[in-house]
Amino acid sequence: MINIRNIYRPEFFAVLLASLFTVSCSGHKNKNTQKPNILFIFIDDMGYGDLGCYGNNDVHSPHIDQLAAEGIRFNQFYVNSPICSPSRVAVTTGQFPSRWGITSYISSRDDNEERGIKDYLDLSAPSVARDLQNAGYYTAHIGKWHMGGGRDVNDAPLIREYGFNESVTQFEGLGERYLATYETLNRKDSTRSLERRSAALGIGPVHWAKREDFTQIFVDRTIEAIENASKAEKPFYINLWPDDIHTPLEPPLELRGDLSTKARFLGVMEEMDKQMGRLFDYIRSNHSLMENTLIVFTSDNGPDYEVNVAGHLRGVKTELYEGGFREPFIVWWPSVIPEKLEGSVNDATVMAGIDLPLTFRAIAGLSIADSIDFDGENMLDAISGKAAITRTKSLFWMRPPDRPGINGQNAPDLAIRKGEYKLLMDFDGSNLQLYNIISDDAEKNNLVNTLPEVADDLKKDLAGWYEFYPHSVDKAKIMSVN
Repeated sequence: MINIRNIYRPEFFAVLLASLFTVSCSGHKNKNTQKPNILFIFIDDMGYGDLGCYGNNDVHSPHIDQLAAEGIRFNQFYVNSPICSPSRVAVTTGQFPSRWGITSYISSRDDNEERGIKDYLDLSAPSVARDLQNAGYYTAHIGKWHMGGGRDVNDAPLIREYGFNESVTQFEGLGERYLATYETLNRKDSTRSLERRSAALGIGPVHWAKREDFTQIFVDRTIEAIENASKAEKPFYINLWPDDIHTPLEPPLELRGDLSTKARFLGVMEEMDKQMGRLFDYIRSNHSLMENTLIVFTSDNGPDYEVNVAGHLRGVKTELYEGGFREPFIVWWPSVIPEKLEGSVNDATVMAGIDLPLTFRAIAGLSIADSIDFDGENMLDAISGKAAITRTKSLFWMRPPDRPGINGQNAPDLAIRKGEYKLLMDFDGSNLQLYNIISDDAEKNNLVNTLPEVADDLKKDLAGWYEFYPHSVDKAKIMSVN
């Protein structure tokens, strides 16, 4: 009998996952002939401290907490932007989003032009869905897209053109979509202008539904997509990207409480968890799915500062402090994760959104194309529980150009994480901040004066990255590095 835990070469491990007799880490054979299914859940605006399993005692999230108790929870996962559109570009392409001219949220044409942002993700960009579709996967995108097609942008590619067999979204994408009506905004017309503008664009069937029902609808459509993959006799790759818990917060009536922001936040979290639980139970109840499905659960950026905080971390959405882009990250993979690691926490591996496309490719048994210059790393060994990988590539971030700081504060423009250290600074090299993220993840103790050589080295690396990568910020602002 072959035992996956005794396989040490990553390419052998990937092949075994897709082989005729995949062996689970408990020693039981799984006779599923298909490659592993991948369900990628990307929550909207959920911060590091927004789940019970990450220490929030106010939030009711038993189903997500159970997923963590049956899988592995990671404490050092980063998305590659503290705001939605570029974060989504990174998990789609495996590259820093500035390569594709998307450094903040995609808005109207005039607004995009003013901020130097593209109207949509170029179809020539790498797409993990397209690669998996070409490799025989049934692919679906369910939920928020926000990489083109909304406001007045009616010439963006359809979501399916990026490699999806089916798609359904909301007002920030084209093709079939659900548009929201609201009940708790205290407005005469409770349908926001963004929904009306999306409806006017046409280009796909439009359904109207109560905002409180969106996550339920998207879970229903995810289950339908899983069944469509089964009918096609193919493994699936599915993006389930709800637009909860993004504002405006609209929970079901029984969960609205006193209609305060906190009550509505807690209500939306509880409803989102309930719907996720329904999906998880559906997968657990089907032996074939249970034995052959990977679930990755995380979020696109930190919390809205008007709604919540990122646990003990400094910073919120749009900021380059940890709270802006360090996210909960849960992996559930019963047939692969060793039983002794169920419910464990990986504190050692530094992982990022740009790593996911390479990791998903490895899971599908695909080689890495030499023609594509990926910025991420293959983290298969880490998410399978085989090894706590030490990151070899630095991580870099750029502040959204339209978000200079909350309440008049000067938010640092650039950041780098290399090993145990993180450096933040402005474009001109000022506002230097150096933190040891291992011992001080709350970023309270600035070490610039204590460790000037470390700060200088990271400053040069960060300046070099900024000079090399395309971006939309005025080049006259670039710092001079000694």
